[in-house]
Amino acid sequence: MQLAAIHWHIRDLTGEPNPLALGGIGLARILPVIVFSLVGGVVADSFNRRTVLFITQSTMALVALALAWLTFNNQITIWHIYLLTAIQAIALSFDLPSRASIIPNLIPAEDLPSAFSLNSIAFNTGAILGPLLSGFVIAGWGMGFTYLINAVSFSAVIMALVRIGRVPQQIQAHGDDRRGLTQVRQGFRFIFSQPIILSTMLLDFFATFFSSANTMMPIIARDILKVGGTGYGLLSAAQSIGAVLTAFVLSQVKTIRRQGLVFFSAVIIFGLMTIGFGLSQNFLVGMQLLILMGGADAVSTIIRNTIRQLQTPDYLRGRMTSINQIFFQGGPQLGEVEAGIVATLFGVPFSIISGGIGCILAALIIAWRWPLVLRYNGDEPVLAGVASQI
Repeated sequence: MQLAAIHWHIRDLTGEPNPLALGGIGLARILPVIVFSLVGGVVADSFNRRTVLFITQSTMALVALALAWLTFNNQITIWHIYLLTAIQAIALSFDLPSRASIIPNLIPAEDLPSAFSLNSIAFNTGAILGPLLSGFVIAGWGMGFTYLINAVSFSAVIMALVRIGRVPQQIQAHGDDRRGLTQVRQGFRFIFSQPIILSTMLLDFFATFFSSANTMMPIIARDILKVGGTGYGLLSAAQSIGAVLTAFVLSQVKTIRRQGLVFFSAVIIFGLMTIGFGLSQNFLVGMQLLILMGGADAVSTIIRNTIRQLQTPDYLRGRMTSINQIFFQGGPQLGEVEAGIVATLFGVPFSIISGGIGCILAALIIAWRWPLVLRYNGDEPVLAGVASQI
């Protein structure tokens, strides 16, 4: 709800289509990730991950409350939105490494693909309902209530952390160097020694960098497809609808074979659907293409998460996730800036179409450079596990 509301809010505050103002949100979200993400990985591997999540989730709840308060009091400006978005991004820089790393501590390795599918269903169901509710709330109650509802929703997250209880976690041997910079270097050395992890990270970055259709969604909805807040909410939710449907199917599949080829094919389909969306002039056609984009993205997300988690030891998983976060968050956020610049120079449709082409070219180049990603089957030896605990 909050992300959809922020994009719509900026469109309202500028008073006219302004791709650069929308792209600025991407910059506010990625700079803190670049600065703090590596520290967040070290924290996830050195401290209790559940405790870290208590702190980060509480911080994000306070950010949502601040957005609501400023909006209700008619004091909010674009710069307030940028600043609070950056604070939330700092919290996310610590949140994501601990949150992603804790999943294999809860689930047996053989159940991870299905677990990530169910996790995708949960996440994307929220991503469907969020923009939909955001559209209805903006139209009926006003912008401030979208932020307030988001703030209240964090109570459910915090309660879930309470109910989880103590979680086992592997730590490094006491003789290992525990200095921060040394631990960061260990994370980088591990990733560069694992081509399958490095190649999926790079593909993740370039695919999301070039395909940033959501960034321009307020302009597409309002100025090209001529729909209001409700139509905008439906368009914003469309990719998540496709992701939920696809993840449900994958959650029922016991074993996914030839995972590398499936992963690569999903990225190509994602790029093709992005091109189609950039060409579309019809609301229903655009919805259908976005749903297909979401389905393809869900396939690639589930497979790449499974690969990385299974191929990383527990005591390194936070650092691997934090480095991946730079790729994962950096791609779409820097892509928002790129999309804003290209849209300003050549128009919104060209920005989306060229992004889809760039996504496909990036996938082909990475498959040529690291052909082993195509040969990955899914039954390779597993490095994940829990030994010593904190």
